[in-house]
Amino acid sequence: MLRTVKPKNARSKRALEAREPKEVEDAKTAIFVKGTHTGEVVSGVMKELMALKRPNAISFSKKNAIRPFEDTTSLEFFSQKNDASLFVVGQSTKKRPNGMTFVRMFDYRVLDMCEVGVESWKSMNEFKTPKSTPGHKPLLHFSSELFDTHPRFQQLKSILIDFFNGEVIESICLAGIEHVISISLGPTPSSLSTSTTNTATTTTLGATTSTPSAPLLDDSTKDLPKVHIRAYTIRLLSSGTRIPRVELTPMGPSIDFSLRRAQAANPELLPQAMKRPKLKKQDVEKGLGKKKKNLEVDEMGDLRGRIHVEKQDLGRLQTRKMKGLKKGNNGFEEEDEDGDVSMDDDDEDDRRKRRRSE
Repeated sequence: MLRTVKPKNARSKRALEAREPKEVEDAKTAIFVKGTHTGEVVSGVMKELMALKRPNAISFSKKNAIRPFEDTTSLEFFSQKNDASLFVVGQSTKKRPNGMTFVRMFDYRVLDMCEVGVESWKSMNEFKTPKSTPGHKPLLHFSSELFDTHPRFQQLKSILIDFFNGEVIESICLAGIEHVISISLGPTPSSLSTSTTNTATTTTLGATTSTPSAPLLDDSTKDLPKVHIRAYTIRLLSSGTRIPRVELTPMGPSIDFSLRRAQAANPELLPQAMKRPKLKKQDVEKGLGKKKKNLEVDEMGDLRGRIHVEKQDLGRLQTRKMKGLKKGNNGFEEEDEDGDVSMDDDDEDDRRKRRRSE
């Protein structure tokens, strides 16, 4: 761990404040690290993934002796030095050829890891089609029920969402969506059907909870289907209605993965990573927090409330009393000591007679 250094000037103070935890996180930076032996396949795939991740991507040109599943001190050092929370480590060995490890960090410590093997790939240059603009948020499409039921694919889905997701935005223009990334799985084997997946998921989650830091065995990935990653550009064509006709054109890259080792999230870091900050009172009043009864926010952003009042008795309504209407010596109404207006009995009898005659 690096020692904490106090800022010496305003510039370094602003840099440290930018790295502090925020309610709305910035775009996560990914560092691409090459191991001692990578090979042409791993180097090419890392370049393609870095092209999709730009501009929030950092590439280390030199080779590093990094083994994520054995020692994580180097990754923690690089994470704190570059303020990065994602790593892609490329390493090709005789036992595990063309391997890449996706590492996710929290508080400059390793949260979880997932290793994949590159089966086949095609570069963007092989697709003679238009490309998307770097930095645009993609649409992510996951096509398989295993992404919601199997623990290994649930972890992979969560890592890929953090990897390809950019800045958090409130709204987006329809014309600003330029490309879509589709992640699908191969044919689901009969052993991973819906009926058996639920049972297997419960057993695996229970084992993972008891030993969360232990990596999964290679034998558990033999029957798992391959992961297919495809990227397409989006064209919005006229359809005669308000909803345009969408046309997808392959832009590359085309990558096929197979799952290998994995390490579950640390039970001490996971609750901290999943913790959400409490909303401020101002945000609650604006309607961002828990919805309160009889409170709503109009289109102008003003808070409006509805008040329920009991039915009023107009007979008990106290009106304004004027001095000119008081009865004194001049024959007007008199006011009691309590402030109530009193009338003579003769006046009341005259009024009753008039009403009867009318």
